[in-house]
Amino acid sequence: MLVAAVPLALWACSKSTPLKELTVDDVQARIAKKDGSTYVYDCNDAAMFKDAHVPGAKWVEHSTVPASELPVDKSATLIFYCSHEL
Repeated sequence: MLVAAVPLALWACSKSTPLKELTVDDVQARIAKKDGSTYVYDCNDAAMFKDAHVPGAKWVEHSTVPASELPVDKSATLIFYCSHEL
């Protein structure tokens, strides 16, 4: 089960592409596909991540996301979430 207090947003790489807001149900459906095309990143502080996070999410520092943490597939869906509004 996914629980979130704020909308989740899809982080787009292009400045010309607006961010797309996803509902918790949208994210849950993408994760459930298990097709390897969706990557979930938790941008909360490390202590919050340790306490609880979306299953399969990877923790990343919110201010910098190293390229090594991102998938090679440029068509992959990247979902970043945190407990603060954007």
